[in-house]
Amino acid sequence: MLLCGIDVGTSSIKFSVVDGDNQQLIYSCSFPDHENDISSPELGFAEQEPEHWWYCVKQAILKGNASGNYNPKDIKSIGISYQMHGLVVLDANFQVLRPSIIWCDSRASSFGEAAYQALGVDFCQSHLLNSPGNFTAAKLAWVKKYQPSIYDQIAHVLLPGDFIACRLTETLTTSASALSEGIFWDFKNQQISKELIDYFGFDVTLFPEVKPVFSSHGQITAKVADELGLAKEVIVSYKAGDQPNNAFSLGVLDPGEIATTAGTSGVVYGVSDELKFDPLNRVNSFAHVNYHEDLVRIGVLMCINGTGILNRWIKQNFFPSNSYPEMNQIATRARVGSNGLLCNPFGNGAERIFNNKQIGASFQGLDFNRHQQAEIIRSAQEGIAFSLVYGIELMANVGIRPTLLKAGKANMYLSEVFTESIVNASQVSVELMETDGAYGAAIGGGVGLGHFKSTNEAVSKLKKLETIRPNGNSEETQTAYEHWKQNLLNSL
Repeated sequence: MLLCGIDVGTSSIKFSVVDGDNQQLIYSCSFPDHENDISSPELGFAEQEPEHWWYCVKQAILKGNASGNYNPKDIKSIGISYQMHGLVVLDANFQVLRPSIIWCDSRASSFGEAAYQALGVDFCQSHLLNSPGNFTAAKLAWVKKYQPSIYDQIAHVLLPGDFIACRLTETLTTSASALSEGIFWDFKNQQISKELIDYFGFDVTLFPEVKPVFSSHGQITAKVADELGLAKEVIVSYKAGDQPNNAFSLGVLDPGEIATTAGTSGVVYGVSDELKFDPLNRVNSFAHVNYHEDLVRIGVLMCINGTGILNRWIKQNFFPSNSYPEMNQIATRARVGSNGLLCNPFGNGAERIFNNKQIGASFQGLDFNRHQQAEIIRSAQEGIAFSLVYGIELMANVGIRPTLLKAGKANMYLSEVFTESIVNASQVSVELMETDGAYGAAIGGGVGLGHFKSTNEAVSKLKKLETIRPNGNSEETQTAYEHWKQNLLNSL
């Protein structure tokens, strides 16, 4: 039995096929080969076209099927991981009404803050576990106010993964986990928050049927099966946001376990068995993949928007002829602390750890005589790493204090400088695993299909590649981090 996983990322679509019997990866690819653009028509705006995601999903599947590594007709399920917090709106004919307002878009912060004050801090934190902030509900409110002609046509409000599942199956579903990341879910009453949608004036009929993450979200249509060369019986049996899914793909399911990732954004994600919230709303709490009414599993998420996107920006603008591995090697030539060059990576929209302020990215202390290629790359990677370490410190507000971080060996964690900077600054080891989001989505689909008896069985054969522990550079790195942090705090 083959299991298919699709990861709808900001940069690209990743696709994996896994042998459900031995949990081994058979094939993996991404599409397109270049990184997808983010449209920013105004300052703080960030949009992508949902139909382009769908095009890339189809091309990734066709690319995999053409590889000859497996028989496409043996695929039994599809699991979907997707970029969180995006808003996709469809009309009654399932047609997209406007570009998706994606996770790093900053336009709706004032709507979320107004709702936070009107509904009351105590209500929002105890029922929603968050301020509505800059999440999906606030983005929908922005459309309602500023694009009323579009809002009036909306029949369906979806998260990005719900949209891809809809294109595959022509079925509309969502989950408590998805709704919680949009700040629509009332954890106390186990339903879409009546108070929140009444405040914004949303109709509850805009939202799809709520189903468990691991369950049937529809059978693919005959048209899709024919177009993609798949069996008509294939079921979409799992949908989860990229960070809950990343945690699942690393085997992070129970309280005390911690996952991290560093793709376009950087995240540290811990699991709690309590309805945890940060009184200052700098870290956020969502329903984890295995959350249900009788099993409280809350994912406490700290996010830095400006992570891999900074690394990509540097490559595109200053090192276009170098590969990422070559850039990582160049960075090792600079000493810890980048010879005094400081980088703040906060150039990808409003950052939650700063209460949704846009403070911008910057290089500080640049000296044309002392700072060359190696220092530029290293300071950027240290800045990204140090921002995650600063976020880890903030997670203590909700009782999350990591002693070990689990990460897939991918993206920024392929960089020795980046990984060692996190480990040495935080004094927390990183365990690198052979897994990624598309793999996690595939085995999640196996759970939803009933092929695996439990989530723990699905992740029982994950392979640990190596553990990076604090080393002889710890003291120097911690000094560099404290200098970076003090400079950051002085600028806020």
